[in-house]
Amino acid sequence: MTDLSGVRALVTGASSGLGEAMADALLDAGAAVGFASRPSDRLSDVVERRRSDGLQAHIFPVDVRDQDSVQAAASNVRRTFGGLDLLVNNAGIGMRTVNPRFMEQPMPFYEVSAADFSNVLATNLTGYFLVASAFVPLLREGGSGRIVNVTMNHETMQRKGFVPYGPSRAGAESLSLIMTEDLRSVGISVNLLLPGGATSTGMIPEGIAEGARRLLLQPEVMAEPIVFLASPEAEGLTGERIVAKEFSEWLVSFRGRRM
Repeated sequence: MTDLSGVRALVTGASSGLGEAMADALLDAGAAVGFASRPSDRLSDVVERRRSDGLQAHIFPVDVRDQDSVQAAASNVRRTFGGLDLLVNNAGIGMRTVNPRFMEQPMPFYEVSAADFSNVLATNLTGYFLVASAFVPLLREGGSGRIVNVTMNHETMQRKGFVPYGPSRAGAESLSLIMTEDLRSVGISVNLLLPGGATSTGMIPEGIAEGARRLLLQPEVMAEPIVFLASPEAEGLTGERIVAKEFSEWLVSFRGRRM
């Protein structure tokens, strides 16, 4: 099992879904993990349960849409951890916030309100920018910091009725590729990680057919790849787009390339 003792990580959107699964995987591997999310009883409960198990879990309340909140979180992380090794940009909202019936009744883009469009982009795209910008100084201090930006399938970016979620994720991918080049010379790696299909999280509406629900990936599909991306084996890896569902095959190919 990979030992991440000494690694300091922060995961946004960590109170549920993919974020919680990734934070748990990092904790189980020995990392000190900051659970960053908007303040809620659920966030407190999640972290307290981990701490009661003797794990190095910490709460960092943050609203990724708000620059002051993000800067305050960065200062809090500095005081608590003294630095940061891994930042996981994961906080996001989905189509349910725009159209609760998006799966069976797609809404054309021209019916989406400007407010709904802006809200999704503020979280899923601007939030990634604000968080990464605020935490780059902490990552640079260590000389080899890592950023993982969570994204989704390219099909989702082109799917009927998926404005503004699709554009928000497409924008985050472009942002990630530019971040890769901007940070290459200062020793910070940037990689993309996506589940590889629809995942059983709060973004999926209730009431979908049981057959369709059984086909959903579980959030834990992200566990193995996020631990790898925090490990010594991933040193120097940057600009990669990793599909969690296909991680085993990708890892074999990666190790072959490094031989």
